[in-house]
Amino acid sequence: MNIQKEAGEKIRELRRKKGWSQEEMADICGLHRSHMGEIERGNVNMTLATLLIIAQTLEVPVADLLRPQSNSGGHAA
Repeated sequence: MNIQKEAGEKIRELRRKKGWSQEEMADICGLHRSHMGEIERGNVNMTLATLLIIAQTLEVPVADLLRPQSNSGGHAA
């Protein structure tokens, strides 16, 4: 899996935990809803500025969005 897809999945997971729709998250971040969808699907290579805005909005360190997800096998990266 590529880093854009991994980051997008993590962003989607954290957004859902906050109970926000994709449109709400985009509004809070100041991004277009379709761009947020592309980010979550891993279809775009985000800028560092966008990554920072998303991390701040989700109240997590940027590194948490870039860290590979652990698999169900219990192996953390």
